[in-house]
Amino acid sequence: MNTTSPDFQSYLDDYAFLIGLVLFFVVVDAVLKLIALWQSSRRKQIAWFIALALVNSLGILPVIYLILNRSKDKFKP
Repeated sequence: MNTTSPDFQSYLDDYAFLIGLVLFFVVVDAVLKLIALWQSSRRKQIAWFIALALVNSLGILPVIYLILNRSKDKFKP
């Protein structure tokens, strides 16, 4: 057995901040995507819904959608 290789705990200690940062961005991306998907489905914008559902853009596409459609009328039932 090689005694010079670090164990899992040392990796966890070294990269704890990075792991937390990645998890934060994953949660933010998921929330933005859910909001954008919900709004596009309520507005019956099928092309946006499909693009938002299929493209993994790390939060960029949902932000673009939300910015472009923020001033439109509220949802029509």
